[in-house]
Amino acid sequence: MDYSIVVSLLTLTALELVLGIDNIVLISILTSKLPEKDRPMARRLGLVLALVFRVLFLFCVTWLVQLTTPLFEFLNHGFSVRDLVLLVGGLFLMAKAASEIFHFVEYEGHSTNPAISKVKASFNSVVIQIVIFDIIFSLDSVLTAVGLTDNLYIMIFAVMASITFMLIFVNEISEFVENNPAIKVLALSFLILIGMLLVAEGAGQHFERGYVYFAMAFSLGVELLNRRKKRKSKLL
Repeated sequence: MDYSIVVSLLTLTALELVLGIDNIVLISILTSKLPEKDRPMARRLGLVLALVFRVLFLFCVTWLVQLTTPLFEFLNHGFSVRDLVLLVGGLFLMAKAASEIFHFVEYEGHSTNPAISKVKASFNSVVIQIVIFDIIFSLDSVLTAVGLTDNLYIMIFAVMASITFMLIFVNEISEFVENNPAIKVLALSFLILIGMLLVAEGAGQHFERGYVYFAMAFSLGVELLNRRKKRKSKLL
């Protein structure tokens, strides 16, 4: 038995799960504007599309690698198609998350105007937004996978395993985020950080994403402790 294959598979699957956190959080936020009956379908459709794009990109991996070839140079950094996609996608993600935070803080739950306080999006518009971000996240995810292994079957299996795991728990995670305002703000702030990382990587500055995930997990842990303290205080 080749243990190196097992190690590569487990490592890549875990990495794909971590990289999928931003995807699942974003899908949760985007689908929260849909009518409640449409949300589960939109969430699952979003993750299935993420799986499709990742597998398609894996089969086009030779072409993807060519996207890292610099097209032009600016400020001593050669910008490739991948860099431009990450730059635009990161800026788009930051703008979207900041807009959601503004709407949530300023209007949601405070306005008496139903047109403002209960803004709903169409199913198609949400799916289009999910597709756009799926392409951006898939490009980043696949290029990361290529850097870890050259075995196509391992990459496909790892992607399928991670997406399947997310499909199982997407509704529970989404409902938890939607029903807890503080968690929702944390999730949106997390997306702003991810957007900043994408912009930085597109500009040629690499930052270890694990630090951001740790900071987010730490913030979430603190918030959960605060919630537990409040619940215990109400019982006394």
